Amino acid sequence: MSIWLRLTFLLLLPQALGQPSWPAAAALALRWLLGDWIFCVLLGLAMLAQPWLYIWVPHWLSLAAAALTLALLPPQPPPGLRWLPADMAYILKILHLGLVVRSRMRRHPPDTFVDTFERRARAQPGHTPLVWKGPGGRSVTFRELDERACQAVWALKAELGGLTDLLGGESAALLVLESQTIPALGLWLGLAKLGCPVAWINPHGRGAPLLHSVLSSGARLLVVDPELRENLEEVLPKLQAENIRCFYLSQSSPTPGVGALGAALDVAPTDPVPTDLRAWITPQSPALFIYTSGTTGLPKPAIVTHARLLQMCKMLSLAGITADDVVYTVLPLYHVMGFILGVLGCLELGATCVLAPKFSASRFWDDCCQHSVTVILYVGEVLRYLCNTPQRPEDRTHTVRLAMGNGLRADVWKSFQQRFGPIRILESYGSTEGNIGFVNYPGRCGALGKMSCLLRMLSPFELVQFDTEAEEPVRDNRGFCVPVRPGEAGLLLTQVSGHQPFVGYRGARELSERKLVRDVRRRGDVYFNTGDVLAMDEEGFLYFRDRLGDTFRWKGENVSTREVESVLSLVDFLQEVNVYGVSVPGCEGKVGMAAVRLVPGQTFDGERMYQHVHTWLPAYAAPHFIRIQDTLAITSTFKLVKTRLAREGFNVGIIADPLFVLDNQAKAFRPLTPDMYQAVCNGTWRL
Repeated sequence: MSIWLRLTFLLLLPQALGQPSWPAAAALALRWLLGDWIFCVLLGLAMLAQPWLYIWVPHWLSLAAAALTLALLPPQPPPGLRWLPADMAYILKILHLGLVVRSRMRRHPPDTFVDTFERRARAQPGHTPLVWKGPGGRSVTFRELDERACQAVWALKAELGGLTDLLGGESAALLVLESQTIPALGLWLGLAKLGCPVAWINPHGRGAPLLHSVLSSGARLLVVDPELRENLEEVLPKLQAENIRCFYLSQSSPTPGVGALGAALDVAPTDPVPTDLRAWITPQSPALFIYTSGTTGLPKPAIVTHARLLQMCKMLSLAGITADDVVYTVLPLYHVMGFILGVLGCLELGATCVLAPKFSASRFWDDCCQHSVTVILYVGEVLRYLCNTPQRPEDRTHTVRLAMGNGLRADVWKSFQQRFGPIRILESYGSTEGNIGFVNYPGRCGALGKMSCLLRMLSPFELVQFDTEAEEPVRDNRGFCVPVRPGEAGLLLTQVSGHQPFVGYRGARELSERKLVRDVRRRGDVYFNTGDVLAMDEEGFLYFRDRLGDTFRWKGENVSTREVESVLSLVDFLQEVNVYGVSVPGCEGKVGMAAVRLVPGQTFDGERMYQHVHTWLPAYAAPHFIRIQDTLAITSTFKLVKTRLAREGFNVGIIADPLFVLDNQAKAFRPLTPDMYQAVCNGTWRL
């Protein structure tokens, strides 16, 4: 029986006997607060003074219950109890947010994000919610944004010969570079006024991935940045075969069969768009499609409903951000953090969002000082890049009080605060398609979130044992998943329920079904498989360990790429490290390999590297191959690219970068030659 169940039972016992519970509760509280020694002294004094205290002494049954409570409960309070005030404050915030969203969604039609935007445009037309730092940098008011949105609607009506294709749930897609952010935002808001769900597509995709992204969104309309002409023309015939109307966001079109919206936008009226055009939507209607990274295949369009969109926009309020704050983001708008939490969150709240078209470590703090930024949005690598820049006397001369994001390593967390000041860091966890999120509201360094027993009742989840090779949960002899103990790494499964639904992806139902796990704790239950490996300590703090696909198995052991990266990052001549597993002919599992970037001016020292690996890593976790790169490839959200590197492996025939192999006899990492490569593949080189 857990400590909480025992405590509840022992405090209810006197009530069942017709006696008060306060003696047991008081005795336990005094023992936990004062410690055994002082508590025993007080108890002894009470016994000596018993004749004078007789009229206040509780009934012997209450005293017996108090004694039983002290005997059966540990001398120290549960570790998580110290966080009870913070837990309760956070739960109250969550409940309030949920009630606000539910109240707005229950209206007919629902009171959506767009309705808030239109109210603010009427009430605060001159307020500046957006500041654009890119080419032609400028401030944008609510009035200007609303007028752009209205013009977009009437321009599309003129070009399409009506709005039929954009009403009733048909979707549209945007394919634009960062330089077209403000025009694209106006277009998105116009489409949102019609209730038309929009897919914001990664502009760096080409060919088959781009075609797949457009087709999987179900878009009947595609608006493209003219600078992406080649990308469009590569797939245009197949798009036209699917009757998808294509337009450039420019004054003219160089491509036959593709229209241009620029001229129509310039002459379109700014008349308000009737709200009854979107009166048909429901809380579960799609508002937006955000694509998964596609690290294990082609990107999938995750559905963001109107209810979910409003919930995510409210995250800024949950973090204590107000309309007086200025939020700075360098994150792309085709992902949740940059678009929904950054831009839409500020529009919902009435705060100001400073948008930079791309991340620049050298300009980051200058931008923050120029615009009196108080909140920055990050993914972990952004803060690490800032820590790697040369120190400056003005590193702390800024107004930033809060950094909000995810994926921050503990060492970077400490370095960032030591260098740039006591900025509060609010680390969180969530996925685009997931049905649960965690927030590290107490600010524990290195943790991605905090959980309490009450919060877990609201958002049930499990951390379970998993099979690395099969990438699925381990089952016991009854067919149920096996939970891990506190501190152990486990696969995160989140329960799917009515108030915690998994909407899934647009398209074939099988895409969503693959992410579900059934019969986790009991017959018939359904959980969402996040694919993330986390650990939770006894105080309820959660820590990221790895993506399931980033964990590989070697010599019968599971190896966490993240843990190996943290060890290798301590080598002074390495600036960046990316660890992954590679297949070796004739060997079971995958052996570790690291792509590294050297500190400028430094050379790779194979002997020192060997000594460090030998000292700090178990043999099964040691990388056997090192690949030296000028730059490490990252995704648009600053995540290290592993899939392509793992596919290339350590093949000296196709890799031009310098390669090194671990040589236990020489006690060094030696250059990998073609002969050595053949020896490894033939099995004559011992790994």
